[in-house]
Amino acid sequence: MLLAKTLRSSTFRLALIAIAAFGLIVAAIMAYVYFGTLAYVQSRLGEAGDHDAFARMIKLAIAAVAVLLLVLAGLAAVLVTRRTVGRIEQINATSRAIMLAGLDQRIPLRGSNDEWDRVAENLNQMLDRIETLMGEVKQVSDNVAHDLRTPLTRMRGRLEKAYHTPRNSEADAALIGDTIADLDAVLGMFASITRISEIETRARTGAFRGLDLAEIAGEVVELYDAAAEQVATKLSLASDREVPVTGDRDLLFDAIANLVDNAIKHGRKGGQVTVTCRSADGGAVIAIADDGPGIPAEERDYVFKRFYRLEQSRYTPGNGLGLSLVAAVARLHGAEIALHDNAPGLTVQLSFKAALAT
Repeated sequence: MLLAKTLRSSTFRLALIAIAAFGLIVAAIMAYVYFGTLAYVQSRLGEAGDHDAFARMIKLAIAAVAVLLLVLAGLAAVLVTRRTVGRIEQINATSRAIMLAGLDQRIPLRGSNDEWDRVAENLNQMLDRIETLMGEVKQVSDNVAHDLRTPLTRMRGRLEKAYHTPRNSEADAALIGDTIADLDAVLGMFASITRISEIETRARTGAFRGLDLAEIAGEVVELYDAAAEQVATKLSLASDREVPVTGDRDLLFDAIANLVDNAIKHGRKGGQVTVTCRSADGGAVIAIADDGPGIPAEERDYVFKRFYRLEQSRYTPGNGLGLSLVAAVARLHGAEIALHDNAPGLTVQLSFKAALAT
């Protein structure tokens, strides 16, 4: 079956065309040699010599060489094309298996480290990435359904209760207020998802310009100072006079604000949150540190996924999208984000490369 596919393949036809062209060149060379040899012999021996036996020997030798070249070229074309078709058929078979069974199939490697193995490796890596993204989409869908169930159930319960009870202006006003609050939470969740998607598609790079990161950090600290005072948390800023970066001001403000808000909410009540902003190696570094319970080391790789929440945070307001937005903003700006143990507490650090500095 593979031989039949080999003979029908376009690669085999191209190989035959190449062989035919090569054969014509060889035939021309051999004809030149043949007639040149006869002319030389005639010039040396004259017309009186018997050239027939010599000419027959040359013709026989040329014919034998031509047949041998034709056979070898045809065999080489079949072998090379068969190898190519065989590797392509492996890729096709894996593709069919993926369509029928799922993304867990991978293209087998032969260990030859040739171009076909490299193609297979790249395709396998692409399949790994697609499988990961599909898993994340499923997780996000499950989390959205889970997070929407509670506010929608509460709204339905309130409306059903109001439907079966006599009208009361004060009770109706409270019901309407609570329902609006739940709807705002749901709409805020979808707005966050939309904004993260917009950032991840790099649709906002047109707003990049030279900025002072220290100024943005100062505005965030000033904004959250009152919220920190409400939980007796000391919020402070340690910064260079000017820390230049290139980026989108609104997105950087939101990212830093999310980190400061998380530090205040999940840090120790009556504790301390410190925002540090410095120039480093031509780039910039901003770090937000708290002295709360921190994040377990085994969970730090997951907190930037959408809707992921730590066990101790499940009963506090939020939807698990804040750090996802921070990670998206960091990727857009080419910044590295890292979590470090503050002993006690957590330090979240954003490092901007020198190429982004002005």
